[in-house]
Amino acid sequence: MAKGQICFSFIILLYISSEGSFMRVNAQAPGQGSWCVVKPGTPIQQLLKNINYVCSKINCDILSNRSSCYSSLNLYNLASVSMNLYYQSQERQFSTCDFGGSGLISVTDPSCGCCIYEFHK
Repeated sequence: MAKGQICFSFIILLYISSEGSFMRVNAQAPGQGSWCVVKPGTPIQQLLKNINYVCSKINCDILSNRSSCYSSLNLYNLASVSMNLYYQSQERQFSTCDFGGSGLISVTDPSCGCCIYEFHK
């Protein structure tokens, strides 16, 4: 019991002495890519909301039906492409891929076939 109290006291002391000195870091290697994609299982309404939000902020021509990324049958792909466009345009800031909890940062390039996901170093 005494060991548990000492350990807990040490943790509290450590927290108090270091308060304000912790900083969130982006644990990404220099030059490593990251892309914003839709989290699996995201409801369709959220996908539409994400697409509408992004396209109200940036150019979404890549989603047009003449583009290599257009797929009328796959709303998840359209949402991922649009969310990634926004994420890249905001210099890949972690918070710009949240989209109400429906975004996921991938370090694996999600490009497939002719649809190339943008990546800005």
